[in-house]
Order: sequence, then structure tokens, then C-alpha cells
Amino acid sequence: MPLLPRKPSLSRRSLLRGLGGTAALGALAGCGVPAAYVAPGDRAATDRSATQHRLTWANWPLYIDTDDEHPSRRPTLEAFEKRTGIFVDYVEEINDNDEFFGKISPSLMNHQPTDRDLIVISDWMCGRFVRLGWVQEMDRSRQPNVTEYLDPQLRSPAFDPGRKYTVPWQSGITGIAYNRRRLGREIRHVSDLWAKDLKGRVTLLSGMDEAFALLMQGNGVDITDWKNDDFHTVCDQVEKQVAKGQIRRFTGNDYIKDLSSGDVLACQAYSGDVIQLQADDPDIEFVVPEEGAELWAESLMVPNLAAHKANAERLIDFYYQPEVAAELAAWVNYVCPVPAAQDVLASSDDEETAALAEDPLIFPDAAMRERLAIAKDIPSGQRAEFAKRWNGIVGV
Repeated sequence: MPLLPRKPSLSRRSLLRGLGGTAALGALAGCGVPAAYVAPGDRAATDRSATQHRLTWANWPLYIDTDDEHPSRRPTLEAFEKRTGIFVDYVEEINDNDEFFGKISPSLMNHQPTDRDLIVISDWMCGRFVRLGWVQEMDRSRQPNVTEYLDPQLRSPAFDPGRKYTVPWQSGITGIAYNRRRLGREIRHVSDLWAKDLKGRVTLLSGMDEAFALLMQGNGVDITDWKNDDFHTVCDQVEKQVAKGQIRRFTGNDYIKDLSSGDVLACQAYSGDVIQLQADDPDIEFVVPEEGAELWAESLMVPNLAAHKANAERLIDFYYQPEVAAELAAWVNYVCPVPAAQDVLASSDDEETAALAEDPLIFPDAAMRERLAIAKDIPSGQRAEFAKRWNGIVGV
């Protein structure tokens, strides 16, 4: 497969994001209502993979490589189908973590199939599914590439030690983006967002799960083991900055437009978005603050009662071949969960493609990795309480 870099006009994550949970869904998923929990012995259905060479995969829009001349074609997916004879019904139906949770949770809590063999959701939402017992443990004997090539930094998040139930599809960093030319100086710390010359020209992410970890890191907190008081300290600080007029507003993907126009000079941002912004404006920079930044992933899972589990596991492993991971990384421009794909891109005869191998927002270097951490999820018993406080500050 040719390695041709492709940059969609807007990334999947910037267009479509979770809001941190409504009270009703947060209460159900966070508390693990006993009636909704599914015991390990009740999660599997008869696997029809051997006789039915197909699977259904639910993913987000703009989250897989497509052919520039024929956008309905997906080269890596077509290569999998040709190599294995397995037909993939690829459905771009996930527009928001909570919305999708609400869509399939009735089936899962009532021990019914979802008619999906593979889904991709954000890791903080994956944590809910794992706690509720709504996903099946994967058979790593069918996934030698995952075993060999999965990024060591992503191998054992707190919500899924050892990645028994999840495998990262793509990863990314929540850090700070700013326009250095317009600002006239560097940003190196989270606290730099509160400088006087940025008053009214800063935005934060409105989603609680998207925003809180970076702000905690600015306080020197270890986000792999933060405490409830750390969250409330962040809320106190943000409330103070809102009252002072420091924060222009809280955003979803809106920060892209604000940063490009100059209305905003610095903001919380996702690494994948900034790669695209830099193509049009090289003055925009992405910073992993000296205190650190959050490394996140959106992961593949096999939901309960999936009818084609082995086929799904085989597809996951296909995407962990370095050559295939490189093809995907060249298109989506997120942090690649397969570090070995870097050498594949570097060996490309196409200069633009080879340059991607040196981009630290796709392949973080050792110095950057030392400042990256995967945040511990919000405690199940506090999610509704925390969401109420955060949404009150944001104005949701």
C-alpha cells in the first residue's frame, strides 16, 4: 500500500467529542448498577467466525484512511478484506461517547446482542464498559502483532490493567496550542495560561474528562493517582479565572476557529488538530508543558455477545502490523500506538511522508514521553457529583 499523507479538513476528535456524561448515564455507568453488571461467564455468544466470514465495526467519522479520489474507499480495510476473505460492515455511527453509550446500553444491560462485533470509544468511557462487564476479554493468541508492537506506554491503563479488554486504535495528547507570532513569547507551563497578556484570549475544553488532567498536572499532581481534593482545587482555580475574565469561553472543536482567527492566543488542544492547523499556519505551536500532559487513547473493544469475536480480533491484529499502522498514521495524524511504524514511514521515498516519522505529535520522542501520563479515571462514586460541579462552571 502506498504511504501517502492525507490530512482531513477537520479531525474526528475535534469535530466530535464526549461531554463528560449526563447525570443519568453517569450514575448508571459510574456506580455499576448491580442489575446492569454482566458476570464473565455470561458475556460470550457462540462465535460464528469460522462459518460467517464477516464482522460489523462501529467507529467515528474521519477515523480511518480513505482514497483521495474515491472517498468511499478505505485502502487498509480493503486490504484486510482481500487478505482474509472477511467482509467488514464499517459503520461510522459514533458521534459522541455518551450518545453511543445510550444507544447500545439497553441491549448490554439486558444481556442482548448489540449487533456489533467491534466498537471504538474513548478510554474514559471504555472504563465504564469494563467496570460493568460489557466487553469480552480478547484472545491474545490470535493477536501476535498487538503483543509485540503495542506502545509500552499504553499497555496497562488503570481501568484495564494489561489491556485484557481493550486495544488502542489511535492515541493523542491533550496539551496547549498557541500562536507564538501573535503572542510574542513562548508558553512552557500550564500556569502561563493565566498571564495578564492573555486575559480574555484563553479557552479551555468544556468536556470534564478532556480538561481536568492537564489542569491538575499544572498543579504538580500525579494524574495516575490523583485525589478528589485535586479535582476540586482545579475547579476552584478555574472559577477564579472565569470571574477575572481570563477565560474567553469553554469549547469543543471551536478552539480551532478561534486560534486560527487570532481571537484566542492560547488554549487547551489536541495534538492531532494542531498538526492540521500547522499546515496552514506554521506560527501555531503545540506544547507539552514542563509539568506534563495527558496521553489518551480511543480503543477497540469486542462487546458482549458479539457473533464474530475471532474475526474482530483478527482485524485488530491486522492494524498492528507496522506497515498497516504506518498507512493509517499517515492519514489520521494522531499519536500512533505502534512505534515500529515510525521506521516504515521514515523509509518512504515520498519526502512529505518520510517527514511524518520525525513529527513528535505522531511519534513522541523520549524527552516528550517522560512528561506524558495516562490519567486515572474519575472515581465511579463521584462522577455525577464532579460532572455537576464542572458543568456548573462551564455553563452546560
